[in-house]
Amino acid sequence: MIFTVYESVLGLSTTTVTVYEKGAEVVRMYKTLLGTQGFRKGMDLYFKRHDGQAVTCEDFFAAMQDANGADFANFLLWYSQAGTPVVKVSSSYNAEAHTFSLKFSQEVPPTPGQPVKEPMFIPLAVGLLDSSGKDMPLSSLYHDGTLQSVASNNQPVFNTVLRVTKKEEEFVFCDIFERPIPSLLRGYSAPVRLESDLSDSDLFFLLAHDSDEFNRWEAGQLLARKLMLSLVSDFQQNKPLTLNPKFVQGLKSILCDVGLDKEFIAKAITLPGEGEIMDMMEVADPDAVHAVRTFIRKELASQLKSEFLSTVQNNRSSEEYTFNHPNMARRALKNTALAYLASLEDPEITELALHEYNTATNMTDQFAALAAIAQKPGKTRDDVLADFYSKWKHEYLVVNKWFALQAMSDIPGNVENVRNLLNHPAFDLCNPNKVYSLIGGFCGSPVNFHAKDGSGYKFLGEIVLQLDKLNPRVASRMVSALSRWKRYDESRQKLTKQQLEMIMSANGLSENVFEIASKSLA
Repeated sequence: MIFTVYESVLGLSTTTVTVYEKGAEVVRMYKTLLGTQGFRKGMDLYFKRHDGQAVTCEDFFAAMQDANGADFANFLLWYSQAGTPVVKVSSSYNAEAHTFSLKFSQEVPPTPGQPVKEPMFIPLAVGLLDSSGKDMPLSSLYHDGTLQSVASNNQPVFNTVLRVTKKEEEFVFCDIFERPIPSLLRGYSAPVRLESDLSDSDLFFLLAHDSDEFNRWEAGQLLARKLMLSLVSDFQQNKPLTLNPKFVQGLKSILCDVGLDKEFIAKAITLPGEGEIMDMMEVADPDAVHAVRTFIRKELASQLKSEFLSTVQNNRSSEEYTFNHPNMARRALKNTALAYLASLEDPEITELALHEYNTATNMTDQFAALAAIAQKPGKTRDDVLADFYSKWKHEYLVVNKWFALQAMSDIPGNVENVRNLLNHPAFDLCNPNKVYSLIGGFCGSPVNFHAKDGSGYKFLGEIVLQLDKLNPRVASRMVSALSRWKRYDESRQKLTKQQLEMIMSANGLSENVFEIASKSLA
């Protein structure tokens, strides 16, 4: 396969989002394996050899390998073998020998045309934490029957990259004088799915202490996903919902840690989305997942109210808008805290959100305050939405965000609000971006799009047929929101299927929409 120089760096032959993201991750693995200087040497050789030429992924691989005298064995499988590797890891500690073992197994699920997969070359960054939460020094390990040094300039390191290249293999760290908690896949060193034997207690420890921000975030997300799935089960069985105090304390420790990057804090205290949780369920239950996520947000807002209020107050700024990381991070944290507080039924918080809206010196802060206010139906919400539109109606991209905010709202019966917005003077069904904002935004609202009465599906079915006469390509993208109907309960399956069949029976249906709808029904 021949590419431009840039495309071959990414390993691309098409322009789909998935391929570009995978290509970028493959390039990042080179840097993980070679380090910054080694990667730079590889890039210099690559451009020296091939600048201005049509080249291949193999040329890029060769430049990285040759410039560093490296052995990358089966690394090229990342370009030719489809699917995401699943890596399983188990650990054990030998107190007498002072060794800590990590056993890895990997598997790449079958994909169309590739039923049997070979083991991948997976760079897995690892650190070990002691009982105080500090990174333990690492000097050597046993692998493939030989003792290997992991030291740098004869000095122990606190992070090392293991090269997992076989279906099963073991790495045994030496001179480990207490049972550690492993921090695995640091920095998301490879695009894999990791399954480990870490307990909830281990995850809470990593959430509180890990020096690797990705793993600290991932520990919180794993705990949140487990918690949400457990509470969904309780909700479905009509059991009372209670929030694990350890989870509250874990998020509180992050929220109050002044040494952490504020953007990281904002991401670390954000719960997994409803769609992510539904994807983990055998039968997706939008109502239960929404009820549980709403419950957790309100409980966190209630129990950490003073901390969230302090976060909002301490991260305000009346200075002129500046586009840099410290200010972006400050705004992200303040607005995340405000969104939590806005979930409470509290007039004081409504006044706070209105204050943030009225005193905002930039659209980021003003829109975040608007989103916080828009969580609750009523006159205040309607007035502020109207005010925001009057301020920004000449900025069509901002108006698109305004449409999307209302479309994605969890307010009960929001389908009627979306129907009314179809007649708004700023909306145009012939404009794809307007359609993606309003109709696409509505499809992203689990609680209203998947309403039990089928009103969300019915609305989309009607819109798809209207769109098909105007822009079949846009219509086909919209109808794809109905394609995963088999993931839901029988009642929702029946309602979704009715809309797909109604679309299929329409006269003069475009090939674009027919293809998606027929495949969805197959």
